[in-house]
Amino acid sequence: MDFHGYPVNRLENQYFYVDYLTQAGPRLVRLGVAGSGDNLLAELPRNTMETPYGEYRFYGGHRLWHAPEAMPRSYLPDDHGLSVQLIPGGVRLLQPVEAGSGIRKTMELHLAGDAPRLVIHHTLTNEGLWPIQCAPWAITQLKLGGVAIIPQQQGVPTPQLLPDRRLTIWNYTRLQDARLHLADDAFLIDGAPSLPPCKIGTLNPRGWVAYLVGETLLIKRFDHQPQAAHVDFGCDTEVYCNDQFIEVETLGALVTLQPGESTTHTETWELHTGLKAAPTLDGVRAMIQALSL
Repeated sequence: MDFHGYPVNRLENQYFYVDYLTQAGPRLVRLGVAGSGDNLLAELPRNTMETPYGEYRFYGGHRLWHAPEAMPRSYLPDDHGLSVQLIPGGVRLLQPVEAGSGIRKTMELHLAGDAPRLVIHHTLTNEGLWPIQCAPWAITQLKLGGVAIIPQQQGVPTPQLLPDRRLTIWNYTRLQDARLHLADDAFLIDGAPSLPPCKIGTLNPRGWVAYLVGETLLIKRFDHQPQAAHVDFGCDTEVYCNDQFIEVETLGALVTLQPGESTTHTETWELHTGLKAAPTLDGVRAMIQALSL
């Protein structure tokens, strides 16, 4: 198989499939319900950016970066030299050491045999000669037409006079953007094509973020670490949307890696199909309750 001319392999079970590039990345470029040719991930094979290290290609789909975002460190090309290792129930994708950072990226996929579930371990290893401060950053570019869901902390208010949540806003984001729907129990971001881009982030104690498109819901679960340091004013969940795609992102803790040390951030993907939820606050609330999220 191929993805716009780039060779891919596939992991699949009776519920869904995922395609990964075999020579570049690590990148996941297709995610679909079994029996369907509809790719839930955005396809951006021609989107590139020039960097001091050469041309960076986005491809679309799912990738691993290291935060905080910076140029050129975050945009080091990953087009060559990927190593693919088959493991029981999945595959391990190993990138060569990045010449500009000394970091090696590894993505390990474990597909459940009896459930619509995929576990992805995102690992950064410092193969350089000096300490590096970074955080693993799992970025999923999805096709437009749906709605991203960031659940909010819920519970009985306490008498303490302290804040209990945060909202990070990027400088190009407009709070009057019609794609933003901010409520006490959830933040929704419509995957609608519009400019300027819109991005928000938060520290998410619920440990999941989701994207509903049509009758399909992708849930990304992760380990919430409330006491750890995080980038971007303390975010472990972020959503970005422009006129071509929407990104649903989770981040691990900000750590200092000594030479030879690694850090791993794990996401568990779940795919729910046949849903009849409206992409509105009321529709999402009913869906969350029905799925016991």
